[in-house]
Amino acid sequence: MKQKLIALDLDGTTLNNQSLLSDRTKNVLARLQKDNHLVMIATGRPYRNSKEFYETLKMTTPLVNFNGALCHNPTDSNWSNYYHKTLNKDFAMDLIEQREEMGIDFICIEGKNKLFASTATLPSNEYFPKNLLATQITSKDTLSENPTSMNVFSDERNLEAIRDRILARYGNSIEIRTWGGTMPCLEIVSAGVQKALGVEVVANNYGIKREDILAFGDEDNDMEMIRYAGHGVVMQNGITALKKIADDVTTHTNHDDGLAIYLEKYFCL
Repeated sequence: MKQKLIALDLDGTTLNNQSLLSDRTKNVLARLQKDNHLVMIATGRPYRNSKEFYETLKMTTPLVNFNGALCHNPTDSNWSNYYHKTLNKDFAMDLIEQREEMGIDFICIEGKNKLFASTATLPSNEYFPKNLLATQITSKDTLSENPTSMNVFSDERNLEAIRDRILARYGNSIEIRTWGGTMPCLEIVSAGVQKALGVEVVANNYGIKREDILAFGDEDNDMEMIRYAGHGVVMQNGITALKKIADDVTTHTNHDDGLAIYLEKYFCL
């Protein structure tokens, strides 16, 4: 078969409900890489929370983090197509100041390699460090550089209203995506940033045509990537809006090896 580029979301897609890679998934992805197909990760996670999976899968391809705000190759620090798109620091501080008025519980601010938060106490969750240093509590002194992304947390029922308030205040300077995983939140990146941007850069790097790109996802932040790919596939557990634009939907969920089963059939493994 002609070489394909396979772009994979992590949470709700490649990982099961315990945020783990199943043996079946690992074996299928290893086989595809051995057969000269290109497998890449495109995730909303920062690199620190995706590095484990990148290394376990023995990848050498570029990686898309922060929903497309960062595209880099962990195995090649001099990769020529590297990019890093950031938010304005003044915007970040203003949103922090508006937190209570907008009904936001807390905000996490991600730099390329460091996390900041609006509060010293964060929920016990795999996405957050157990302890924050004083220098990680957001202030004009600690936040010295433009951040990569911001995650806004509140009760899931309030997120849509908060999203509307943020857009009303800041307009077209940002992109907001909803993530409905274990801790539902709003993910904010700079305007024009999306996973499809990173996937396109990687595809061009390898000379892969759009028609030879497969993309797999399940959430709002996968929308543009699923549209962009020549063959966009949504997980059985994916949101309805995403399924409506997909080329196909898996027969099984992420927790039941839906990705692996689909790839086995598609590539006749």
